[in-house]
Amino acid sequence: MKPAINFEDFSKLDIRIGTIIEINDFPKAHKPAYQLTIDFGLIGIKKSSAQITDLYSKESLINKQILAIVNFKNKQIANFLSECLILGVVNSKNQVVLLKASKSSLKNGEQVS
Repeated sequence: MKPAINFEDFSKLDIRIGTIIEINDFPKAHKPAYQLTIDFGLIGIKKSSAQITDLYSKESLINKQILAIVNFKNKQIANFLSECLILGVVNSKNQVVLLKASKSSLKNGEQVS
């Protein structure tokens, strides 16, 4: 378990819902991954790299709503600039299972609180 944090630490994270609108293979990544383009509504379109190829096909991800941290500093991954971090749970087989809202069709950009 990681060290305890206070609410101020948590409140620094900007976690929002977005819809995946484009998916590309990412052959230059060290581990199998996709390059995703995600619509976060009023805050705009952001890109992310995600190692989710084990459980998700490109077809299953298009128009899927996901949760992501949108206020991390950009990170260069090979020849790709990742602008947000998609949230998931690593299962016992070391596969990433994406987090999603329990109600469907929330408005892109809505914030987790």
